[in-house]
Amino acid sequence: MIEAAKTPEGLSVLDRPNSYIGKSVPRPNLDRLMQGRGLYVSDMVLPRMAHVVYLRSPHAHARIVRIDADAAKRAPGVIAVVTGEQLATVITPWVGVLSHLKGLKSAPQHAIAIDRVCWQGEAIAAIVATSRALAEDAAELVAVEYEALEPVTDMQSALDPATPVIHASLGDNLAFERNFEAGSVDQAFAESDAVVEADFIFGRHTGVTLEPRAVVADWNAGEARLTIYQGTQAPHMVQNLAALHLGLEEAQVRIVCKDVGGSFGIKVHIYADEMATYALAKLLRRPIKFVADRVESFNTDIHARDHRCKGKIGVRQDGTITAFEIDDLTGIGPYSMYPRTSAIEANQVVNLIGGPYTSKNYRARARVVFQNKNVMCQYRAVGHPIACSVTEGLVDLAAMKIGIDPVEIRRRNLIPDDGYPCAAPSGLRFELLSHHASLDKLIAMMDYDGLRAEQAALRKKNIHRGIGIASFIEVTNPSAAFYGVGGAKISSQDGVAVRMDATGAIVCQTSITEQGQGSEALTAQIVASVLGVSMARVRVILGDTDNTPYGGGTWASRGAGIGGEAALQAAKILRNNILDVAAVILQSSPSELDIADNSVVNAGDGAPRIELKELARIVYFRPDTLPPGIQPELMATRHFVPREYPFAFTNGVQASWLEVDTDTGFIKLLKHWVVEDCGTVINPQLVDEQIRGGVVQGLGAALFEKCIYDERGQLTNANMADYLVPMSGEMPDIDVGHVVSPTAETELGAKGAGEAGTAGAAAAVANAVNDALRPFGATITEIPLTPQVVLTALGRI
Repeated sequence: MIEAAKTPEGLSVLDRPNSYIGKSVPRPNLDRLMQGRGLYVSDMVLPRMAHVVYLRSPHAHARIVRIDADAAKRAPGVIAVVTGEQLATVITPWVGVLSHLKGLKSAPQHAIAIDRVCWQGEAIAAIVATSRALAEDAAELVAVEYEALEPVTDMQSALDPATPVIHASLGDNLAFERNFEAGSVDQAFAESDAVVEADFIFGRHTGVTLEPRAVVADWNAGEARLTIYQGTQAPHMVQNLAALHLGLEEAQVRIVCKDVGGSFGIKVHIYADEMATYALAKLLRRPIKFVADRVESFNTDIHARDHRCKGKIGVRQDGTITAFEIDDLTGIGPYSMYPRTSAIEANQVVNLIGGPYTSKNYRARARVVFQNKNVMCQYRAVGHPIACSVTEGLVDLAAMKIGIDPVEIRRRNLIPDDGYPCAAPSGLRFELLSHHASLDKLIAMMDYDGLRAEQAALRKKNIHRGIGIASFIEVTNPSAAFYGVGGAKISSQDGVAVRMDATGAIVCQTSITEQGQGSEALTAQIVASVLGVSMARVRVILGDTDNTPYGGGTWASRGAGIGGEAALQAAKILRNNILDVAAVILQSSPSELDIADNSVVNAGDGAPRIELKELARIVYFRPDTLPPGIQPELMATRHFVPREYPFAFTNGVQASWLEVDTDTGFIKLLKHWVVEDCGTVINPQLVDEQIRGGVVQGLGAALFEKCIYDERGQLTNANMADYLVPMSGEMPDIDVGHVVSPTAETELGAKGAGEAGTAGAAAAVANAVNDALRPFGATITEIPLTPQVVLTALGRI
């Protein structure tokens, strides 16, 4: 428990009248971005810069017999054509495993394939030319002879003895398996009044970022230093891995991350083509630029959520849930993604199932298998939508089985708000959650009883509307328990350096990054609030390993909770340093002074004593006027990492109100509600928009998005015409409410909010659809809920 710092008048620095905490203030970068003055990797042009295009395999599984690049090398503008074997002299392969995921295995992966390709879209050669267009033209001249191999495309048969093993050295296609049991599961099911089972199917999908992945790598041979300009969520992670596999010291690699056009977890990984681009810059001793086109993005950006999960729930007639059991199967592609691995999603599913509820009887098995499709890995709300959909789907089915209202069964089983701290059957530790307060607020916001009455009246007119409820928990503020314990050099801490410059303005350098979620804004709000200065006087620098403290970056909803706390603690030290020197100048004591409105003021009456710009002038330019022995230090650096709890869990509940056209199978979303408890809310507008954005991605998974592969491992809808994403016309109004339960592990009290919307949206929609179809006796446990799926369930096709 961290005690809040107090101002001289006894107020917490977060509760002062001029605090920006809890206020919806505009983002500092808003004007620049709205004027089109953002700087993205695609915009960058460096002297002697060349462009690389990757020739990619049309086969899901094939042996590379021969590559004839002679014609391509003679094409206009071509600088080099590089194969995987040639590039392997510069960059070493990698294996995506973590030691704490016992038994996880994967084959070595090269930056460019050597001898064999394992999914459609894997790069087999790099064509480097003076322009992207000339490189694309030359790529068409490369002749490749393949020997097609049988692809493994069905995860359900991947472990069958008759199925080919993708990597013979691994022995089979099982990448990872986890078995878990807590309590007395068999006894609990035996003593249940009803047991319900269901098979849940989830469509594989991807992030579809507005800006595709892009890299400019610049090797400076004179300095023996590599500068990588890349849209990434974790600059120091990229620095470590680039140095490791290129045989460099970390100090020889600089990562610069400017503006990023969306990420959602897509850009937190290291991709083979990005590694290849780094290596090409070193090999060719010049800047190399790679920008994925949309087809490449669909075929190479990580996919996620391709799961088939058998679920089982036991319940007594009084509504008490007795046990959960799951058997989850997921196919991840031919390799485990590096360095975060492709087993985390399934592992999270095991951890999170049944998390909001009091039942202590739980059994789970998760199997992760290789297949000849694009790689799968962490995407926004890793594992949460799967776990939430299975848990909440089972809870609704149990309620229907015993004839109890879906809200009432939750009230009888959610962990009580005064029952903390406690732990889930899986071992997850919860500090303080608010399931019941959140549910009560949601019911009031949506007028649940009124909607039920409206639903009943409309059914008499053959209009079928449904209400779906989904409670959820969300992992935020992860400690070293996520990756560090497994050997990955992915920092769980973040650092912030704050200084006052010679004009009295504040410069803040932070290790968290910005992909549109508001990292720059929340950092400026916290620092300005602690220091008593206007936000306009705070400049935030992020995304540069040469100019920011070492840290993990922005992922798993950790920017506010970890990076924000580091900013607060650094600003507190700087504040004290400013008051110490002000006391000397004013012949007062620090306890009698405060900072407000960019000036040092009397703590008692708020009367201005000296402007910060004048104090800075004295410190920087006239230190000779200060008494002997006084050496002002107008800079402070602090790091923060959670220690007491491995994760700071948040919680919430969502509801969906929709209409199903039983003739066409189309679903119309009418309204969506979210109540979320993310602890201290720093900027309400940013938090609400993060939640709404997450909901939209969850609704996309529920209704539209799916990567469709055929039996040959060919992705058949790798374009924006055939891969459907949610558009504004299909989206309902999304009302957001909050319950506030700050974490006591930090003074700021903030948890994360970036993934809460995604975690429960699909579950709420699926439950609402089943509620609408209840008069027909139809139950659907598959997403996306396309018209074909709905009509099939109704027996219409």
